[in-house]
Amino acid sequence: MSKVHELRTVQLLPVSLEKAWDFFSHPKNLAVITPRELNLKFTNELYGEEAYAGQVITYTVKPLLGIPLFWMTEITHLEEGRYFVDEQRRGPYAMWHHQHHFSEIEGGVEMTDIVHYQVPFYPFGELALPLVKNKLKEIFNFRYQKIEEVLGRFPVASKAPSVQLVR
Repeated sequence: MSKVHELRTVQLLPVSLEKAWDFFSHPKNLAVITPRELNLKFTNELYGEEAYAGQVITYTVKPLLGIPLFWMTEITHLEEGRYFVDEQRRGPYAMWHHQHHFSEIEGGVEMTDIVHYQVPFYPFGELALPLVKNKLKEIFNFRYQKIEEVLGRFPVASKAPSVQLVR
């Protein structure tokens, strides 16, 4: 079985918790913060505007060489205004568990993403790990910058995105 890897990002948002939650709890906004070259396309009807525990979202993405990949995630846990978790049910990873945490701070919100993932096809998939890590870093750097465009830049935030490939 392949090793579980971790990616962690922290971003400060100059908005209220309500505004941050409103943006991130609407699944369609995933398309807003996903790089255009991934060509994310939702493939199922989303019931309701906001995420809820048990919600299944399907889409295709084209992360490498324009080859479309099917991805199905489920919102498995959600506590309004605090966190939600999406888990891959089918898709490109052997395992994908993405936590989104929100906490009020002076002047706004601290948003933390924690992703645990495994690459497929162990042990051969591990050979592609440097490519996978670079792609994830690119995607989360793009997200960081796009979120700043949409929600604003925190006055004391570092110019460099805080994307850490922990393991």
